[in-house]
Amino acid sequence: MRSPDPVDVTAVTTRGEPVVDLDRLDAEILGRLSVNARTGMAELAVALGVARNTVQARLRRLEEEGVLRGYGTDVDLRAAGLHVQAFVAVELDQKRMPEVTAALRDIPEVLEVVTQAGREDLLVRVAAPDHPALQAVVTAIIELPAVRHTTTTLAVGTPVRYRTQPLLDKVTRTRGWGRSTPAPSSGDGG
Repeated sequence: MRSPDPVDVTAVTTRGEPVVDLDRLDAEILGRLSVNARTGMAELAVALGVARNTVQARLRRLEEEGVLRGYGTDVDLRAAGLHVQAFVAVELDQKRMPEVTAALRDIPEVLEVVTQAGREDLLVRVAAPDHPALQAVVTAIIELPAVRHTTTTLAVGTPVRYRTQPLLDKVTRTRGWGRSTPAPSSGDGG
C-alpha cells in the first residue's frame, strides 16, 4: 500500500495561523528528548553531529513557537497505585462548556479533557485506585449541572502509548537537516 504524500507543514491552520516549518534536525532533537527529557545540550549536539549552540537555538525556537510545550515526567499510574483508567464520554449543554471544563479541572482524578465532534461533546480520561473510586469520579461528573449523559469505557491496556515521533519523522523526512548542516549518513540508502 502506498503511503499518502507528506503533510505540508509550511501551510496554515484552519484559523489562518502559520504552521511551524520543522525539518529533520528538529524532529531528531524532539525524538531524543521524548525518550529522555533530561538529555543535555552537549549530549544532543554530539549525538546529532551539530554545534551545541545549534541545539540551543533550535530548542529556543521550538519553545517560542509553541511546538515544544515543556519537559515532562512519564508517570506509570499503575505503579503509583492507580490501577483503573477509563474514558468518560460526556454529552452536555454546549453553552455551558466553560463551566463544565472548569469543574472537571477541579476533579483530581481527571487526567485529560478533549472536546470532540459527535454525539458526546467531551472525552474525559480519568484514573482511580479501584472500581468504587472510579464510580465516585463518574458520579461527580454526572452530577455536574450541564451534563446530560455519560458513557464510560474502561481502559484495559495501552498497546500504543501517546506518541508524536513517527508522525514528525514522516512529515519531515524530505525536509533536510537545516540550512548549513547536511544530515548524517544513515547508511540505509535513504
